[in-house]
Amino acid sequence: MTVFFKTLRNHWKKTTAGVCLLTWGGHWLYGKHCDNLLRRAACQEAQVFGSQLIPPNAQVKKATVFLNPAACKGKARTLFEKNAAPILHLSGMDVTIVKTDYEGQAKKLLELMEHTDVVIVAGGDGTLQEVVTGILRRVDEATFSKIPIGFIPLGQTSSLSQTLFAESGNKVQRITDATLAIVKGETVPLDVLQIKGEKEQPVFAMTGLRWGSFRDASVKVSKYWYLGPLKTKAAHFFSTLKEWPQTHQAAISYTGPTERPSSEPKESPPRPSLYRRILRRLAAYWAQPQDASPHEVHPEVWKEVQRSTIELSITTRNRQLDPVSTEDFMTICIEPDTLSKGDFITIGSKRMRDPTLCPAGTERLQASKCTLRLPQGAGGSFSIDSEDYEAMPVEVTLLPRKLHFFCDPRRREQVLRGPVQERTEPEGPGPAL
Repeated sequence: MTVFFKTLRNHWKKTTAGVCLLTWGGHWLYGKHCDNLLRRAACQEAQVFGSQLIPPNAQVKKATVFLNPAACKGKARTLFEKNAAPILHLSGMDVTIVKTDYEGQAKKLLELMEHTDVVIVAGGDGTLQEVVTGILRRVDEATFSKIPIGFIPLGQTSSLSQTLFAESGNKVQRITDATLAIVKGETVPLDVLQIKGEKEQPVFAMTGLRWGSFRDASVKVSKYWYLGPLKTKAAHFFSTLKEWPQTHQAAISYTGPTERPSSEPKESPPRPSLYRRILRRLAAYWAQPQDASPHEVHPEVWKEVQRSTIELSITTRNRQLDPVSTEDFMTICIEPDTLSKGDFITIGSKRMRDPTLCPAGTERLQASKCTLRLPQGAGGSFSIDSEDYEAMPVEVTLLPRKLHFFCDPRRREQVLRGPVQERTEPEGPGPAL
């Protein structure tokens, strides 16, 4: 034993490296074991639903999965087959998996797709936007849009995850929770933005549209991957070296919020007796015809503002659902163009972790429709649900509670309690650059 410890002491460098390697290996194996336990528990829960008897005249529920194998740097297919597919098959659904090969294929396939009971999106924000756009471009979108949608977050950006599912730092936990939410069948209605350019067909978004300096800096973060945790600050820092102040001119025309119709079913009055119905018809037949007064229609009131901003965004309230609200509206955020370089770097870095963060002095407008006009020769790009589009004048219309998404029951209870307010960065002097 003494010789053993003497050998370890004499070769302390190799001993230290060996201990570190064994510790890392043990931690990795323990993580794999915990993931297997999560998968097993989720499959057992799904099997309970799959073992339930269905009525003789009922058909097996048909689910169509749109899987983007290129999501998550090409790992989406493995993640789906290992964590989500077994749960869907054990739940008793008739699952059809459609793998997309190129960008825009999901839109085309949805135009031709026949009836299905459930639409499932396995990918990120880009795949979800394609599926939503394909559904709402259909000729029969009024009926097809009533089909519930499931979202399995496999992409690098999955903005709706925090709305639909409980927060979790474990990727396997997020995927299994999202798949079980589809099996359990509880849904929440979400708003959709219809964004239409001058010539192209409309694009539909679940989160919103961004245009400005924060957006331009965020898309360059991956370029500085070699800086590790400093890559976000580096992207915003180098953005300030090109031009400052960075301002964007825009003219916005908008209408205010619309009244939300009551979701409670109307109670039909009891049917009157036959004698009363006959008397009512006779009275209506012999009554003198009267000119029906036309229903008074109030014209929409449009307001117009012109602003200089560092970033402009038009977003839904899907991140802060408010089921008790009496109005439906989207939020137009016009951020001040007076930020210092230090504040720009600080807020931009925090916004990568918390997209709802806004600088102090941000102007917020509530609208149901709006038109965004850009000056002649304005460059840059829009970010619509994390996808890049050429910046151009657009018309944005809110489609309130248009689609129903499957939601984790735990998260649904939190949503029903009330909305979460957007955070605002307090004013304060930033570091001088």
